[in-house]
Amino acid sequence: MNDFEIISYRSEFKSAFKALNEEWITKYFKMEESDFKALDHAEKYIIQKGGQIFIALLNQEAVGVCALIKMNNSVYDFELAKMAVSPKFQGNKIGFFLGSAAIDYAKGVGAKAIYLESNTLLAPAIQLYRKLGFNEISGYPSPYQRVDIQMSLSII
Repeated sequence: MNDFEIISYRSEFKSAFKALNEEWITKYFKMEESDFKALDHAEKYIIQKGGQIFIALLNQEAVGVCALIKMNNSVYDFELAKMAVSPKFQGNKIGFFLGSAAIDYAKGVGAKAIYLESNTLLAPAIQLYRKLGFNEISGYPSPYQRVDIQMSLSII
């Protein structure tokens, strides 16, 4: 299953970015204000502020997505966020390739560190983040009620 490709965001995939994320969020949690902000206004909230969205395509269908949100933080340059892979394509390393594309992008623009928030209920996601090199941290305020783990990756 290596027939997929990772591309940078194009507006034609706006609805897929939202739908793929809404699918996993509503399966395990509830949509929160910050979800709607990022998913309903991805271009304004992510792209126009210096971030990037990556799309995994299989036969021109978006099967996975991941955002890199620019942060105004003295330690972290970006937040890895809104990673989702269609359930029928999970287990094919798409999440790993999306995460790697985000990390490579961050390196390419001179970022020093990436932050992420998640929930330990999502064990496969936490395992993926560790495989990508993220380590657990704590102490940052989150706009999400569901967050019970924070992680970071130093890329310098």
